[in-house]
Amino acid sequence: MSRIAEVRVTPILISDPPLLNLQGVHQPYTPRTIVEVITESGAVGLGETYGDTDYLKLAEAFAPELVGAELVVNTLPADVARCLERVGAERVDNTVQAEGLRGSRTMTKIALSVSSAFEVAIWDALGHELGLPVHALLGGKVRDAVEYSAYLFYRWAEHPEPDEPKDDWGAALDPEGVVAQAKRMSDDYGFSSFKLKGGVFEPKQEVAAARALAEAFPGQPVRLDPNGAWSVATSLEVAAALEDVLEYLEDPTTGTANMAEVARKTSLPLATNMCVTAFDEVPEAFKTDAVQVVLSDHHYWGGLRATQDLAAVCRTFGVGISMHSNTHLGISLAAMTQVAATIPGLRYACDTHRPWQTEDVITQPHTFSGGKIAVPDTPGLGVELDREALAKLHERWQQSDVRRRDDAAAMRRVHPDFTAPKFPRW
Repeated sequence: MSRIAEVRVTPILISDPPLLNLQGVHQPYTPRTIVEVITESGAVGLGETYGDTDYLKLAEAFAPELVGAELVVNTLPADVARCLERVGAERVDNTVQAEGLRGSRTMTKIALSVSSAFEVAIWDALGHELGLPVHALLGGKVRDAVEYSAYLFYRWAEHPEPDEPKDDWGAALDPEGVVAQAKRMSDDYGFSSFKLKGGVFEPKQEVAAARALAEAFPGQPVRLDPNGAWSVATSLEVAAALEDVLEYLEDPTTGTANMAEVARKTSLPLATNMCVTAFDEVPEAFKTDAVQVVLSDHHYWGGLRATQDLAAVCRTFGVGISMHSNTHLGISLAAMTQVAATIPGLRYACDTHRPWQTEDVITQPHTFSGGKIAVPDTPGLGVELDREALAKLHERWQQSDVRRRDDAAAMRRVHPDFTAPKFPRW
């Protein structure tokens, strides 16, 4: 078995549109961390994860630990967790994490998010060593293409400063704007299911937007995700108003107990990427039937093998599974596609922030055909690092003081009195 000769960790900043959510608005630039694992024979494996300071510090501290190790992934989460104790990441609390708007922030979750990047990079390197795609290393694919859902956002037309990133999508601040955005997603990328990020406006307006989507795309799946913004009572009002419209309602309220109460009183399936983001959160949620669909995320769970383990647990208990998305680049999208290809019973289209992220660090960014990405059979993840692009985005990171995602701070540039709302907002 080949050994690891070198590990590189490169922080970057990628441009991000002014997408609105419960916590505020996306900043013009968002940090990500790119990991390279190089073997003694010269094979290069790639991984990607969050770039906020806590994650980056841990990744930089752990990278030297892998040099000289065999090209295996089995002990990674535990090894990273031990390194985290040594490094002493910045203190975390139980507030909702802005990076992906996931559930409570803990040391263990940070360690898993970091280990995921190294695990993916090792799978990729191993694939190049053996001449096999990652999906073959994971047991083989059960589908040749993975379906993704259009990720719709309320958004401003542009960021406030004239020198900040621009695009031609325009504003989407009402049902008409959301439908126009969806039509472009459908026309340009072939998406046939639609997820709207809610929690931005009063529930009545977001119900109207969901209904407008259903009318514009009859028979096609529609989802709504307010990131826990609503009380149980408000969640039930929205569920009743949209029972004939939504494929599922994602995280209408916070906490497993509240989700279970909503689930008992509606026929609408509930999905989550907030109250079930680690294995120790599974038993209570499944026992109380709080969620009917878990949105996995290999960054959260510690990598691709853990994602498969989660899928097996869900399958055992009759719970649906799909994939959550964060502000990711092509390396993460490649990893999502590889592992999604191996999961039986993946009945729901996966989330993806693409095409909002137009920058990338791979030489041939993914293309969607009919809302799907073909699963490559080339070695590893099937992507190659664009070193010139990586250097450019790293230089941006060096020249900037942005070191974490902070949607509330971005919102205060326009609305100085804004504070991230307390739960429930409505």
